[in-house]
Amino acid sequence: MSCSAPPALRLAASDDAQALRAILWATYETTWKPEVTAAKHAQICEQDKPAAYVQSRGELFWLAECDGVVAAMVDWEDDFVHALHVLPGFQGRGLGQALLVHAEAAMRAAGHAKARLETDTFNQAAIGFYERHGYQCEATYPDEEWESGLTTVLMTKAL
Repeated sequence: MSCSAPPALRLAASDDAQALRAILWATYETTWKPEVTAAKHAQICEQDKPAAYVQSRGELFWLAECDGVVAAMVDWEDDFVHALHVLPGFQGRGLGQALLVHAEAAMRAAGHAKARLETDTFNQAAIGFYERHGYQCEATYPDEEWESGLTTVLMTKAL
């Protein structure tokens, strides 16, 4: 998939909930599902974790649209990026970069000196993306959220 023009960035609205859930499920399926235990996967599906996340924070997300398709989202609070997800068919087209730059600018404007985020060691694509955008590994520790023996990487960037 491609964009015929630069992506449009905008704040999410309540009617974006379904598109946001689709982004989160798609990236879960391609990135996280292969790494979690079957029990954890069943729990995520049963509890519909993406829907709960969108319900609790969705209207704080910033979106990137390509030709009218909500193709990516970023969620941050203070100096911490909670999530940055791009639909698999739109990855590599600058949407993640545009949203990350937007979030960092907002953090800088709010007076934060650095940005923080977490990913996991298995997610080398994400680590590479963040390193290309100036982030460095600051710490690693057990990832207790996924209950699958994963290791979290805390990455930071001076703003």
